[in-house]
Amino acid sequence: MDHIEYAYTLGMDDAAVEERLKTTDTGVLSLSDGDDSYAIPLAHYYDGDGLYFRLGVTEGSRKQQLLETTDTACYVLYGTEDTDDPRGIETWSVLVTGHLTELPESEHDRFDTAEINEKFSPIRVFDESIDEMEIVIVELEMESVTGRHTSEA
Repeated sequence: MDHIEYAYTLGMDDAAVEERLKTTDTGVLSLSDGDDSYAIPLAHYYDGDGLYFRLGVTEGSRKQQLLETTDTACYVLYGTEDTDDPRGIETWSVLVTGHLTELPESEHDRFDTAEINEKFSPIRVFDESIDEMEIVIVELEMESVTGRHTSEA
C-alpha cells in the first residue's frame, strides 16, 4: 500500500457546516428497518433551525414503511470544488443524524403551496400514480451534525 494516495481531512467549523446546509440543495437520506437499509437521493430545506424534506409516498411503499421503522436516520450532503491546491479539488461532506418526524397537518400551514415550491425542488415521480401519492413533510431532528473537508496539505 506504499503507492496509494491519501487525502487528509479536517473537521468543519459550525459556520461552514451551516453554510453547506443552507446552500446545498440535495443529499442522500438513509432509512432502516433492523438489518434492512434504504437510501434515497433527496432535496432538503434548512431554515437555520430545522432540516426538512418533502416526500411523495404511496400506501404500502418501501419508503413509507421505512419512514415508520427508522429509529435514527442519516442524511449526507457532499460535494467537490475546484481549488488552487495541487490536487485541484476540495472534497467535503456533512452528516446529519437524528429522528424523523412527519409534520402534523396543524403545522402544514407554515409551508403553503407557494413556499413549498420555492423551498423544495420538484418531487421526482417514478412508477407511482400521482393521484395515489401523498405529499408529506418530515423534519430530521438534528441530534448530531458533523462536517469534514480535505486539507490543503
